[in-house]
Amino acid sequence: MKKKIIIAIDAMGGDNAPKKNIEGINIFLKKNLSANDFELHLYGDENILRQELIKQDIKSELIKILHTKEKVLDDETPLTAIKNSKNTSMWNAVNAQNYNGADISLSAGNTGVLLVISRMILKMMNDVSRPALAGLWPSQKGMSVVLDLGANIECDEKNLMDFSEMGAALFKSIFPDQKPHVALLNIGSEEIKGTETLKKAYAKLKDLKNKNNFIFNGYIEGNELMKGKSNVIVTDGFTGNIALKTAEGTAKFLVDNLKRSLSENIFSKFSLLFSYFSLKKFKLKFDSRKYNGAIFLGLNGPVVKSHGSTDALGFYYSLDLCYRIIKGNLMQEIKNNLSHLDVKNQ
Repeated sequence: MKKKIIIAIDAMGGDNAPKKNIEGINIFLKKNLSANDFELHLYGDENILRQELIKQDIKSELIKILHTKEKVLDDETPLTAIKNSKNTSMWNAVNAQNYNGADISLSAGNTGVLLVISRMILKMMNDVSRPALAGLWPSQKGMSVVLDLGANIECDEKNLMDFSEMGAALFKSIFPDQKPHVALLNIGSEEIKGTETLKKAYAKLKDLKNKNNFIFNGYIEGNELMKGKSNVIVTDGFTGNIALKTAEGTAKFLVDNLKRSLSENIFSKFSLLFSYFSLKKFKLKFDSRKYNGAIFLGLNGPVVKSHGSTDALGFYYSLDLCYRIIKGNLMQEIKNNLSHLDVKNQ
């Protein structure tokens, strides 16, 4: 009998937890109940979680509650968390990969604490010196993986090469029918442009003898990110985080101003009747909840970070991402890719 996928969930992490977390779980159960190939292990205060499950009329043998009375606070620092977090829902959800058979861990709690805890518990993979924070971005051709989004302010060429291999593996695990096309984010597309680190990473990625992991597209500029020609975008955490926040702010600016323009007067409101479905499609494309869920890569187990302020639908998408990652055999994909990185010691 094939082993069920076990997703360990920090049910107490994030704003409005555990209510919105349980609501997101309910959406996931309704969409995947017929699959019957997973279990959801919820870490948190058992009394509170059971009350919330009753409120939402959730009765499922696919849910298991593991009692942990403490939780990581939003304003807690990684240093204090190391000392005080071993009895928290976050710590135990991550540690479940070592002791309770979990395949992946999910939390909407404190990002800094989650990264430190995950690295302490799961440790780094062999030959990977730094973890990367990867996320999904919309493009004209579907979805792209972007990393690093803030875990590493500075990176060398070895880090960027590792990120390329891990990002390609992540893309393959989520979208098994598509080929990863990797590009390095830069200020120009010409080989002579960019920092020395980027140039060295470019040369080594270009010279990889094994071409089966991904197709290397070279450099990509910021205005090309959404076109989809490259679906794995690699950069350092400083640049990646700025790009992410800029993209989020731009998307919100567009949506807010479109709403404002279409409600200014009776004529613009009347035009809504004729463009309702097009506008609805536009809104769905820019709905950040669909892309919720950042993935820590480079550890000996996958950890997904849901945005703390997202709602139930956003939490559902992060949970669905966990499910797809494990079904796509992410960890084996990463190991396969890293084993082919024959230039890593050059």
